Amino acid sequence: MKFELGRCLLNERLMESGKSAEWLAKDLLFKPERVYDFIENKRVMPLKIAISIADSIGCDVRALYELIPNDNEIKGD
Repeated sequence: MKFELGRCLLNERLMESGKSAEWLAKDLLFKPERVYDFIENKRVMPLKIAISIADSIGCDVRALYELIPNDNEIKGD
């Protein structure tokens, strides 16, 4: 099954972990603006960054975005 990315759930995962966007930025050596861009859906996290974020806050990488099933798959004969 294919999926499309929905909205970013980073802010929810940060709240669940008790950590802040500023803490995450410092932990990963990013500018806080970059983290806020992810939270506000201004940027999509590249996979390598998403893996690092998930590791830092202790969640599954798939929990960082809403995953919307795409039923428009092309099926072969």
